[in-house]
Amino acid sequence: MNMTLTPQLSTRTQPGGATRQRGPAKLNPKDRTQLTQHPVSLRRIARLFKPHRTTIITVVALISLASVVNLAQPFLLRGVLDEALPQQNLGLLGLLTGGMVVVAAITALIGVVQTWMSTKMGQKVMHTLRVRLFTHVQAQSMSFFTTTRSGEVQSRLMNDISGMQQVVTTTATGVASNLTTVVATLTAMVVLSPVLTLLSLIVLPPAIWLSRKVAFIRRAVTDERQQALAQLHTQVEEGLSVSGARLSKTLGTTQRDAQRFEERSEALIDLEMRSQLAGRWRMATMQIVFAAIPAIIYFTAGLPVASEAMTIGTLVAFTTLQAQIFRPLMSLLDVGVQWVTAMAFFSRIFEYLDLKPEIVPPADPVKIDPTTVAGTVRFENVDFTYASSSDATERNILDGIDLEIPAGSTLAVVGPTGSGKSTLAALLPRLYDPTAGRVLIDGTDVRDIDPEVLASLVGVVSQETYLIHDTVRQNLLLAKPEADDGELWAALEYAAVAETIQQLPQGLDTLVGARGHRFSGGEQQRLAIARTLLRNPPILVLDEATSALDNTTEAHVQQALDELAEHRTTMMIAHRLSTVMNADTVVVLEAGRIIEVGASHDLLRAGGAFATLAARRAV
Repeated sequence: MNMTLTPQLSTRTQPGGATRQRGPAKLNPKDRTQLTQHPVSLRRIARLFKPHRTTIITVVALISLASVVNLAQPFLLRGVLDEALPQQNLGLLGLLTGGMVVVAAITALIGVVQTWMSTKMGQKVMHTLRVRLFTHVQAQSMSFFTTTRSGEVQSRLMNDISGMQQVVTTTATGVASNLTTVVATLTAMVVLSPVLTLLSLIVLPPAIWLSRKVAFIRRAVTDERQQALAQLHTQVEEGLSVSGARLSKTLGTTQRDAQRFEERSEALIDLEMRSQLAGRWRMATMQIVFAAIPAIIYFTAGLPVASEAMTIGTLVAFTTLQAQIFRPLMSLLDVGVQWVTAMAFFSRIFEYLDLKPEIVPPADPVKIDPTTVAGTVRFENVDFTYASSSDATERNILDGIDLEIPAGSTLAVVGPTGSGKSTLAALLPRLYDPTAGRVLIDGTDVRDIDPEVLASLVGVVSQETYLIHDTVRQNLLLAKPEADDGELWAALEYAAVAETIQQLPQGLDTLVGARGHRFSGGEQQRLAIARTLLRNPPILVLDEATSALDNTTEAHVQQALDELAEHRTTMMIAHRLSTVMNADTVVVLEAGRIIEVGASHDLLRAGGAFATLAARRAV
């Protein structure tokens, strides 16, 4: 056999849209731990994809078809080299080369259709999960949000679901494509030359092992480098922010910070060198492997035992097939890691979906017309203990609270830090449910009122004013989406902030900035008051709404709050004496119990707990 051609090893993308990995997948120990703590039922995952059975079957069929059709290329090439060119048969040559183009076009078209179908399916599943997860998390009680980092919630909602979609559209189709490619390619290799196929099966395992070993070394170095970069970025973000710069200057840590940055930056030099060299070693290893395997095949094909009936076309076709099988085989070796990673995504999503909300809307809510509510509030023998408490002997946060707020009156709740004031206020809008007892509005348990109706009955203004990163208009419309500009300006006027907004070039369309930072603390509070006014609730909860403000700002905000509370049932959680003197009734809490009740002037004359708090200016 006279061999004069040296075919180049093919590195084309696998049919069916399979992605080429840069290195073997690495198992994250956190994924394994997640699955151990929260196992995933395959049946449950299958239910997510049940509406898409036809799409799944079609995608698998397209992937298999693409793999089989693509195998025609080596046989067409063999025909070109063994028959068309030697015989100078232009008609056959045109037919065979045209067939190559057609095969490439068919596999490319199949790849586009398969990618479109799998991506659309993945997006639909992701959309369903994303909406379900957002709605379910939104239904959780406040205790969930106070004990869970917001970044973790966002990660589950965005990163994990996006990772799941990646599994559906890329990993799953990649596994299917690689598997069909390996099976079809092996079959075609056996058809072309059983002897060379046997040789490939002997040579491929050590070649794959060597490539993976070098890739793992590079992965480890790269991970270490990424961690060092993350530390460097963190120091830059923290140290060069406004707050970080102020802290380092006031603590005198600028030299230490600079030295630590220098040490980390210097360590990054070594890691960067090792990472780059490891990458070059991996590329060099792959180049050697890609050169060695066909060289061995060429050498074997030249031996007498294998050269019989071996044509140049057969040899070129075989080496083309052999090149196609290397990468999918390496990818299939990572299936186990990909499986664990995929299951971990589902586990984290299902873990949140399985959370049981502590605050459950009533199955049959009491029909209430908000316009007819008088606003009488009553706490009947209310106890409260946080569910997260692990100590069964720990005292209640609230213990036997029994009081009534007549319609249209103002109740001020005072007491030292930790006495249960804010917890008591949180029970009325049903941010929490009492452990025992009831909270009633006009004789109806708040647990029997529809959440949206309850929100229209009880308005809350707290010291932690929250404005979304949008315009003044959109922040106000959160309370009443159908409100017109006249109502918005009236609410702003009532809250004594209309003049401030009018002086802004864009007026109601002024962007408030992240958490309202474009406005002062007092202006933010007054915007929150205006927002509450739009709902016009008959009951108002003021939870230390002015405690974080300076005296001048407090005076303006307090005036707006006094006007807001007029003719409404108001529950005021107070910190300063000046804010409670005009209340109809003052309740003094201590360790979750009511220890004094009465008018502020009467309590001062009595010289009890309220008088003591007032003397210390701790009210």
